[in-house]
Amino acid sequence: MSNASMRSHTVWLDQDDVHAPMRFADVFNAAVAFIDRHVEEGRGEKLALLAGDRKITYAQLAENAARCGNVLKDLGLSRGDRVLMASVDTPEFFYVFWGAVKAGLVAVPVNTQLKDPEYRVLIEDSGCAAIYVDCSQEPVAAARACGMDVSRVLSKDGVLARMREASPELAPAETSGNDDCFWLYSSGSTGRPKGAVHVHKDMAVTSTRYGANTMGVRSDDVVFCASKLFFSYGFGGGMTFPLWVGATIVLCDELPSAEMAFRMIETYRPTVYFGMPTLYRNQLQLAETRSVDMSSIRLVPSAGEQLPEAVFHKWKERFGVPILDGIGSSEVLHVFISNRPDDIRPGTSGRPVVGYEVKIVGENGQTLGPNEIGVLMVKGQSLARCYWNNPEKTASTMLGEWLNTGDMYYYDEDNYYVSVGRADDMIKVGGMWCSPNEIENALISHPKVAEAAVIGQKDDDGLLKPAAFIVLHDRNDANDAIKEELKQFCKEKLARYKYPRWFTFMDQLPKTGTGKLQRFRLHSMPRDAQASGYVAQGAAVRADALRVDAV
Repeated sequence: MSNASMRSHTVWLDQDDVHAPMRFADVFNAAVAFIDRHVEEGRGEKLALLAGDRKITYAQLAENAARCGNVLKDLGLSRGDRVLMASVDTPEFFYVFWGAVKAGLVAVPVNTQLKDPEYRVLIEDSGCAAIYVDCSQEPVAAARACGMDVSRVLSKDGVLARMREASPELAPAETSGNDDCFWLYSSGSTGRPKGAVHVHKDMAVTSTRYGANTMGVRSDDVVFCASKLFFSYGFGGGMTFPLWVGATIVLCDELPSAEMAFRMIETYRPTVYFGMPTLYRNQLQLAETRSVDMSSIRLVPSAGEQLPEAVFHKWKERFGVPILDGIGSSEVLHVFISNRPDDIRPGTSGRPVVGYEVKIVGENGQTLGPNEIGVLMVKGQSLARCYWNNPEKTASTMLGEWLNTGDMYYYDEDNYYVSVGRADDMIKVGGMWCSPNEIENALISHPKVAEAAVIGQKDDDGLLKPAAFIVLHDRNDANDAIKEELKQFCKEKLARYKYPRWFTFMDQLPKTGTGKLQRFRLHSMPRDAQASGYVAQGAAVRADALRVDAV
């Protein structure tokens, strides 16, 4: 690619005003900015990907993405066609994704742990023109059921075979920064997934604003992200942030677990490790039974769910590196409020990321002041264009420049933001608001409690009260005595009206494939669902939604 062509894909920052919007050339294709740029700037031989014993340089990544883009075009796909990707975290994910982007197609990574009916919903909703599959046969069966042309359903082996015959040269589609580039479906923590439509500039914005400028990811870093690439948090941490600065990425195609995370860290010695609170807690538990070497790690970001303050302190004490909690979403693409390496307040989400503006609004839409609880709103350059095929939800969530996150927050006098739960999850007890997060944090500080989830349920008089669903460290502790003990424990820790009235003990809490709690599934359970012992796994919620280690 000529220097003139490279300049047509340029990004500018106003060095005198870091809050000013980023500017993009009229022609901007994200594949050039994230992949080809490194080859043109002399970093072609730098390691881009490490996957098992496979080592892929930036030059090889650029060539393979071009070959894959040509494979997709040879299928007869046209500009703007969607390519659904049911792909685990392998180099082929990168080839298909960036090949599609370079060719002017729209890449749509989706959860690899779904079942046939769920893939049918995604195939029909997206109207995809092709599918890449390397996780299971479920998406293939779904594609057949939806009447898709089987020649456009590609396996890993099929793609690699076609790539060997394809040209290594591919002129980037002359897209703009505001042209559709990729979608991310919500994880379904509140029900049916929604497709957030993102444009070419969005990855550059989050990679600059959060990845480079807030977290400080550098070109000499080796980055491992346990969260999967189809999830927005893993999409940034495991792909776009390190690619933007020319760092090296460690890939693992396994489902996340504490054992896997420790093995990858000890084998590849990454300097940046993206995990999530559930995984961090599980790692702390495993570290009690074995020695682990985490000495290579310098940065440990967190998002996806609120980080309990107790986990922050235990992690820092055990491993010597603080966890940097933040909040992001698929609609914003990544984190927009965060703690920083040099600015940490445990128990908070931190302060707004430079380049984003946030506010908290009350029930009538008025902007609230410090310590007033309301709905968190955000605006910035990486907000999704819309929800695909869902104008009603788009209209109610994307309010002009502002996004209604649906999260309840307040900020203190020092401008640190504190989560109190989802707006739909808040409980009004005796006319006073009650945060499930606050009660859950109190419960997990009890030595016998591993995990807790709290929802509102009606008592015999039809009044809403907190109900707790508990995972104990030792299931043999589940009895009426521990219920009373936990009630008294909460009464001592919290305002008296906030204590849970009912307790249900479970083997695992219902979660999405990305590790987010699915509170809506708990609402289908009766109060105090068992008199003694545990609710059997899958008795009240789908068994395939119950994997605690999935992040």
